[in-house]
Amino acid sequence: MVRHDGRRPEQVRQVTIERGFLRTCPGSVLYRAGATTVLVSVHLAEGVPDFLVGRNSGWLTAEYAMLPGSTPTRKRRGPDGRATEIQRLIGRSLRAAINLKQLGERTLTIDADVLEADGGTRTAAITGAFVAVVDALVARLGPETTRAVLKGPLAAISAGVVGGQAVLDLDYVEDSSAEVDLNVVRLGPTGLVEVQGTGEGGTFDRAQLSDMLDLAQDGLDRLMAAQKAALGSSWPFP
Repeated sequence: MVRHDGRRPEQVRQVTIERGFLRTCPGSVLYRAGATTVLVSVHLAEGVPDFLVGRNSGWLTAEYAMLPGSTPTRKRRGPDGRATEIQRLIGRSLRAAINLKQLGERTLTIDADVLEADGGTRTAAITGAFVAVVDALVARLGPETTRAVLKGPLAAISAGVVGGQAVLDLDYVEDSSAEVDLNVVRLGPTGLVEVQGTGEGGTFDRAQLSDMLDLAQDGLDRLMAAQKAALGSSWPFP
């Protein structure tokens, strides 16, 4: 099967990771996956929400938004149900990669703003956010503390069934017509943090699920390799 953009079923879109995109915060990344572009910024502040005060534990929270020009039809500003669901996913995913006790009573805030949407914005936000978190922690706490705070690399990717074929890293054309849509978040080489799968036009069986997870596993290996290459000497893991 050759996809509409010329990729094979197992191919990811071209990924670029531009660190230090903003001068105003300790961690920022412009993350591109094909035509999807997400700007992620990370701030680290002293203090935690009231429910964590005195517990010697840190916190991580996230906000997600699609800018008005990110889609062909203007996207209205302001919160919506989809954005709320996605920012909760981003927060849950990144917290899985953080040892909150080692962070101390500090709060990491992730802001993911979609500049251009062509499918996979939530997975792009998570994958880019991890790189920005590393930079923010190194800048404010130093490399040694960063290694203690982080449990492992974190990345996310989509897979799906399009025209009866399992494919990896769907763009908008594929996502809008997919029979099945799956998002996979992974910590380290094997730890599944979240698997979101929906039969958009029917059901899917165990064999199709296995095919999609196998594609996602290979794709996540490549994304983590891209994260490592982008971070260079700042990569905090062996």
